[in-house]
Amino acid sequence: MKAAQDLRGLLAAGRLVQAPGAPDPLTARLVERAGFPAVYMTGFGATATRLGQPDLGLMTQTEMTGLARDMVRATALPVIADADTGYGGIANLVRTIEEYCQSGVAAIHIEDQTLPKRCGQLSGVSLVAADEQARRLRAALRARGDHPMLVIGRTDALGVHGLDEALDRARRYLDAGVDLVFVDGVKTIAQAEGIARGLDAPKVLSVVDGNETAALTAARIEELGFDLVFYALSTLFSAARAIADTL
Repeated sequence: MKAAQDLRGLLAAGRLVQAPGAPDPLTARLVERAGFPAVYMTGFGATATRLGQPDLGLMTQTEMTGLARDMVRATALPVIADADTGYGGIANLVRTIEEYCQSGVAAIHIEDQTLPKRCGQLSGVSLVAADEQARRLRAALRARGDHPMLVIGRTDALGVHGLDEALDRARRYLDAGVDLVFVDGVKTIAQAEGIARGLDAPKVLSVVDGNETAALTAARIEELGFDLVFYALSTLFSAARAIADTL
């Protein structure tokens, strides 16, 4: 519970919380050693390092929550974990919440894709109805109870239906009671600015190397009004390049 309370304290301080992505516990320890305040357990990175495959919903709930436990043991930082879609129906989602609470992570995000899900940066994403996802998030929050773990409502509507639909879904998820909202699939600075203008609420930005948003400084992201930023794949890409160079 302490990690979740620590993250809540960081967010309440009103400064941008930077959370580099870590695909494994070793990287999480390096993130801590570098002085960052939090670490993001990336599903893309986990799939790449464990299976050598792209992020196409191949990792199971057991694999992801097991990785979360390992990462929590490896670092004192608050761990923010990818919980994908919750890995099934409502009963599966409730179990996912219980497992992540027990793992000791500080926060999770739950997305509104249909199964099998895909990385939010890829094409071919399909979404559940917004009302259905709002119901699922309310069920997740009931399952959390009084545990301090934060629940982040993620939408992948940006690349499917555009900014207006993504903002509408994010507002619905806020109404459902989530702690923060996360519009994924942001590739341009204009999209990030549009989200910032359209959401006056605690929100997350994911910066992915190779996209235009990689040019955004932390100061600019904070100025836009984001509370939490993931650098989801930066360490994974750096490690892959270093390994290739060594070989």
